[in-house]
Amino acid sequence: MKKDKKPQKVGGLRAVELNYRPIREISSGRTVCYHSQTRLNSPKLGVIMPESYRDVAEMSVQCLNLFSLEFAQALEAAEKFTEREVAYSWLSVYMPIWFLNEKKAEKKALEMCEKYGIPTNKICFELSERLLAETDGTASEAIKNMRNRGFHFMLSDFGGDSCPMMRLADFPVDYVMLSPQVANYIGRDERSDSAVKSIIGFVSDMGCEAIADGVSNSRQAEMLYEFECSYCTGTLAGKYVTERFIRQKNDENDQ
Repeated sequence: MKKDKKPQKVGGLRAVELNYRPIREISSGRTVCYHSQTRLNSPKLGVIMPESYRDVAEMSVQCLNLFSLEFAQALEAAEKFTEREVAYSWLSVYMPIWFLNEKKAEKKALEMCEKYGIPTNKICFELSERLLAETDGTASEAIKNMRNRGFHFMLSDFGGDSCPMMRLADFPVDYVMLSPQVANYIGRDERSDSAVKSIIGFVSDMGCEAIADGVSNSRQAEMLYEFECSYCTGTLAGKYVTERFIRQKNDENDQ
């Protein structure tokens, strides 16, 4: 199958552009995965961040068209990582819940990976907390089937003020990225630390790996490790960069 045509550009930039930041193993400081963030480049509005367009996009089929572009770009990045011998377990790409409810979601995802020659286990689909509002079982079944094909799934922004935590039991995701609000509670007082430890324990009991987001200093990372959270991302781990800046180095901490 032929790959998609070159993406539309705006002022020399891709109209849809993925940036990547490292997810690090706390014990070693080693980069193990890459978390993507999609930015839209508008000729009139400049760079548009996800918090400014996701909610609107997911009100219509527009989110599926956007996902197709994002997924293709993530697979292109995976190709480049392989060429550069970048060591990583997986890279993430945001998936709208609409896609999980598509009848041929699994088939479409498999065809995309086959088109680019990327193993399914190199892709982790990031799902928003909107997933927890799904009640008919369709999304949960789709996740289960696609995991059986090798794909990973990560629920993001978990543990925030508005997150219905108990609904996690209904969805067989592999990873749970904790809300930055969780990291901000670390070190406030004994009760706050106990709350963070309980959230991590709950995630683990659901059979998921917790990834702490919003980690900005080594003290937070050390306490998270004590609470049995093995992975973190945020300013301590590294900032978002475009794919071309990610290369294998002798000292991965310099990535």
